[in-house]
Amino acid sequence: MRRNEERQARRARRRAALARLVPRPVRVARQGGLLARRQRARNALVALGFVLVQALVWLMWGSPVVSAGAFVLSLLLLPVLVTLAFDRRI
Repeated sequence: MRRNEERQARRARRRAALARLVPRPVRVARQGGLLARRQRARNALVALGFVLVQALVWLMWGSPVVSAGAFVLSLLLLPVLVTLAFDRRI
């Protein structure tokens, strides 16, 4: 019996030492308001459009050079298109 207690004590010490070394997971809660939901929907729409453009270019031309060019052009034009499409001040 004493041996079992020692083993359990060692296991508890080992577990405690490991718990001190491993960081605790942090729960990140996202904002749930109306504006946050709209922003998430807007971001999802932009990402979907970006992926669709890349897929269409890849399917229509298939050339890695054309696909790379479309990717770079899309990255450059994306902020402009997002501003024109979603900015209410314009």
